[in-house]
Amino acid sequence: MAMAKGQLFLILISFSSLVYPSQSRLSYNYYSKSCPSFDKIIQETVTNKQITSPSTAAGTVRLFFHDCLVNGCDASILVSSTPFNSAERDADINLSLPGDAFDLVTRAKTALELSCPNTVSCADILAAATRDLVTMVGGPYYNVLLGRKDYRISKSSYVEGNLPRPTMPMSKIISMFAAKGFSVQEMVALSGAHTIGFSHCKEFKSYLYNDTHYNQRFAKALQNACADYPKNPTLSVFNDIMTPNKFDNVFFDNLGKGLGLLESDHGLYNDPMTNPFVKIYAKDESRFFKDFARAMEKLSVYGIKTGRRGEIRHRCDAIN
Repeated sequence: MAMAKGQLFLILISFSSLVYPSQSRLSYNYYSKSCPSFDKIIQETVTNKQITSPSTAAGTVRLFFHDCLVNGCDASILVSSTPFNSAERDADINLSLPGDAFDLVTRAKTALELSCPNTVSCADILAAATRDLVTMVGGPYYNVLLGRKDYRISKSSYVEGNLPRPTMPMSKIISMFAAKGFSVQEMVALSGAHTIGFSHCKEFKSYLYNDTHYNQRFAKALQNACADYPKNPTLSVFNDIMTPNKFDNVFFDNLGKGLGLLESDHGLYNDPMTNPFVKIYAKDESRFFKDFARAMEKLSVYGIKTGRRGEIRHRCDAIN
């Protein structure tokens, strides 16, 4: 039976919305009419916070990763626990997430609610702020699609097995990212975020005395830096000891010199699947920036919620 052109067109449109259900509602100028001050408010909030607290950039990147890799970039990491629900942020691996990153999102949300009430999602705030902070500390600019909704569910039980731990074998980390659709190269590029930020001594102290992957002078310096860790569990060391506050490719160069901090950092250099990319990025910063930007664009739309699958929270730490 013949089919009218109009019917065929409608069927094609319906099919395309099924194939791309999440990204079909996103756009780069999503708030151009509903909240024209969105970009300005995010940039001002990010700039003020980073100047006041220079560790905000690294903390926010980590918060963004921990949000996206569990159930998608849906701001579920921001929800506080209640007497009836243990939320994601209270999973053991998330307990060390820095307060400055949460505070940044809260400040941006407060300003946006005054300017455009009930319009901007917390998930979009976190995604845009992360990009602006990466750029602010010297990293690449990349495009961020907007239009995410905030998820109505956040459970600590969902976290285990979705976030890489510093002690994991590289093969397991590769498999974890592969299950989410990320290649080895994309995983290595995203790992380059360790070019900024710090790690607590508890994450690596046990390896300092018998791991031959460490430069010996570096291992001794780390032993001294973490000597009082049992008394002071907040002791920490920069992930990139050479240029700790600059987003660059020095992190990868450090790995070949035994100057990686975490066991998973050493794994990047020693695993035959990841080593070629580490060497490429150590030599070519522009290649690292290009691949990191692409991987972040891909990560930022992973598992997002749109339409009725989510909501615009009134407060980022509580489901409506």
